[in-house]
Amino acid sequence: MPPDGPDGPGRAREGKAVGRMARELPLVVGVDGSDGSLAAVDWAVDEAARHGVPLRLVHASLWERYEGVTPSTSLERPSEEVMAEHVVASAAERARRRDPDVKISTDVRPEDAAEALLNEGDNASALITGSRGRGALAGLLLGSVGLAVAARAHCPVIVVRGDRAGLEGTHGRILLGVGEPATGGDAVRFAFREAAARACTLDAVRAWRRPAHETAGSPGLAGTPARYHEERAAARLDELLRDAAADHPEVRVRRTVLEGPAHTVLVERSAAGDLVVVGVRRRQGHFGLQLGRVAHALLHHADCPVAVVPERV
Repeated sequence: MPPDGPDGPGRAREGKAVGRMARELPLVVGVDGSDGSLAAVDWAVDEAARHGVPLRLVHASLWERYEGVTPSTSLERPSEEVMAEHVVASAAERARRRDPDVKISTDVRPEDAAEALLNEGDNASALITGSRGRGALAGLLLGSVGLAVAARAHCPVIVVRGDRAGLEGTHGRILLGVGEPATGGDAVRFAFREAAARACTLDAVRAWRRPAHETAGSPGLAGTPARYHEERAAARLDELLRDAAADHPEVRVRRTVLEGPAHTVLVERSAAGDLVVVGVRRRQGHFGLQLGRVAHALLHHADCPVAVVPERV
């Protein structure tokens, strides 16, 4: 597979992002047979049913690395390939038992897991992974692969993690971390769609902090510094939610502004959420990991599944 570059897969992914919601696209789940990926399958089945979209189960592995030798006959298949097919078949059967009405397809791909999922994301409504994979076999869907996908994909990525209540969606609440317009527009719309599909409350949170050396006499401050920054945060929150709220009047929105680091605030509040949504910005021409501190902290510490939504630019 050619590396990302000016004319490589990374640029193509950006171009395909616009207009992808105009047609029915599947939820794509990376599976490797681990407990984490099975939890992701269960969660994804319910999500596909809520949104009326197909589910695609993908296993990617460079199994030729594990064999070490060429099969003795042309009819003999690598054991890792056979195992991969068993993994996706078992996951598909599990998904069908959970909801027979969800349309399911599968694929086994002999390539790097992260690259395979990123390419699948070109034709997906979202990519879904477990928080941990089968660490005993390098190249399968590891936690590091899920992190790489969340940091590079040009479609939403949902990492299924958290406690039992969060995984089962019993709180009736979507948590949205509201940042700046450069990172948050698509995340806001995604969160409203989720809340509408689940008929639940949207908990929209914006964190704020005072500059370390600010005083009450600083220019522009009215009243106490804390009140000034809190009111600014509340006004900004209303501004960033306005359009999506108008498009989804059926969604009950709880607006909250809190002083403190955003990653700390959201990790703490994730204990009462069924899904936490944050936005990230993908810089054009940059092909390393693009994941801010807030998203990184949530992917490692949230008590419910985490949706990382890239802002299209």
